[in-house]
Amino acid sequence: MTNQPGNYVLIVLDSCRYDSFTAARPATMRKLGRLEKRWSYASWTAPSHFNLLMGLMPHSSPRNILATEYYQREFLKFNQRLGLQNLEFKSFLPRLYLPVLLRQIGYRTRAMVSLPVLNPATILNTGFDSWQLMDHHNDMRAMLPKLTFSEQAPTFWLLNTGETHYPYALPGEPPDEWPAISGVHGVFRHLDELIVGGKLPRARRGTFSAAKLAALRSRQIDAVKYLDRVVEELFDLLPKNTYVTITSDHGELFGEDGYFGHGPIQHEKVFEVPFVEGRLR
Repeated sequence: MTNQPGNYVLIVLDSCRYDSFTAARPATMRKLGRLEKRWSYASWTAPSHFNLLMGLMPHSSPRNILATEYYQREFLKFNQRLGLQNLEFKSFLPRLYLPVLLRQIGYRTRAMVSLPVLNPATILNTGFDSWQLMDHHNDMRAMLPKLTFSEQAPTFWLLNTGETHYPYALPGEPPDEWPAISGVHGVFRHLDELIVGGKLPRARRGTFSAAKLAALRSRQIDAVKYLDRVVEELFDLLPKNTYVTITSDHGELFGEDGYFGHGPIQHEKVFEVPFVEGRLR
């Protein structure tokens, strides 16, 4: 390994599906590199973050390749992300947990998360020097003053933000003005207190009108547009030569085939996520 690993920031736009991201046309985030459609390993926040922290980014779908070969190739991409040269697949073993590896090679490991299911009591914070659940689920801008980077050691930051999570509310929007579709509260517990999403109840299907569901998707698109401005502020704060990955933990359903949200759903739209990364110059 080289002696000069760089800072690395992983930004997870919770529940943001790929076509919402593209519809928002986020200019700042797309400056990082080529935008890819990828697929999450899981349809819910907690297991998806476990995969991310294993070092497994949302996957592409290559033909004619063994899974083990694909995984090794993906792990080796951390040479590029961290500015290293000799990181090997065996470096991740036996723990297969990125924060543990990063601490072993001298990183400070920190996280700020927005969704309560990622709270500090979970096993996900293994290997982190600090792990903070934010006061509000939908305020990425509140993270910016808390970002710190050491001059003595490189830093890894995990930032999970929930503006793109149901109810797709931006900071400052009063909770009593958040959209409340009849049946969502109770049938679908919001903010991942349990699981958000499932099959829309047949007896109440009419209350989940196409117009209301389309309005929810528009709110998610607007949330991406808002976050693009926050990310621009973030980029101004990051040290030069920081590598940034922006993706989502899973997608979202807005009435397609009778589904809403995410969680116990087997549908392509709940697995399609955006993926863009690159190094700030």
